[in-house]
Amino acid sequence: MDRQKFEQRCAFKFCVKLGESATVTYEKLQRAYGEHSLSRAQVLFRRPRTVEDEPHAGRASTSKTDDNVERVRSLVRSDHRLTLRMISSELNLNWFTVHQILTQDLDMKKVCAKMITKNLTTEQKANQRDVCLDLLDRLGREPEYFSCVITGDESWILEYDPKTKHQSREWHTANSPRPKKVRTSKPKIKSMLICFFDSQGIVHKEFVTPGQSANQTFYQEVLERLRKRVACLRPGIACTRMLHHDNTPCHTAVSINEFLA
Repeated sequence: MDRQKFEQRCAFKFCVKLGESATVTYEKLQRAYGEHSLSRAQVLFRRPRTVEDEPHAGRASTSKTDDNVERVRSLVRSDHRLTLRMISSELNLNWFTVHQILTQDLDMKKVCAKMITKNLTTEQKANQRDVCLDLLDRLGREPEYFSCVITGDESWILEYDPKTKHQSREWHTANSPRPKKVRTSKPKIKSMLICFFDSQGIVHKEFVTPGQSANQTFYQEVLERLRKRVACLRPGIACTRMLHHDNTPCHTAVSINEFLA
């Protein structure tokens, strides 16, 4: 090989070890060797092959070995928010191989965090657990118990930007619990939705007109519309239905209790 080219490749390697960019390296070679310098393509897209290379990882492995599966599993467990590119770079594995290991061998998929209004306290969780156990016991004695229960609730339907929720996705198996994300701010656009449902699906739903107060008079009108809807959709439980709703003032008013009696 031409001695000048050999010198330039040595200088090229020296600049690479110093962390110089390819553009800066090319400009230095041009200043030093003028028209005899390496071409721009040789500097930008090639390594100095005629000089002994430093040890490097080489081409990313595409092997789906048991060892690689375990390495991916351990890395994902350490941080569930790692992207495929980050895992591939960290473990020196092909991007497609990492994707196959996660989705096929580990049965994982990236899921978004579930939006919740607040985190329950330990006491609240224990109380909910006790209620669930009581219901399971009742269901064991009366298999058709839940078929007569209609649950009702009101909720504000808020306009949220799903971008932040999308960015919080994590890798999880099908059996692992879904992550939760607490809402930090409320938007300006919202509407109240009243919904009633049973074990078969939604029975009745309606939006509250803006400016309408959700008082006992209004709620009684809603229950009357629910009664007609149940008679139409669930005639078998029209007379035996049980309404399950929370204990807000408009739900526990005397007039409502008399209406439901």
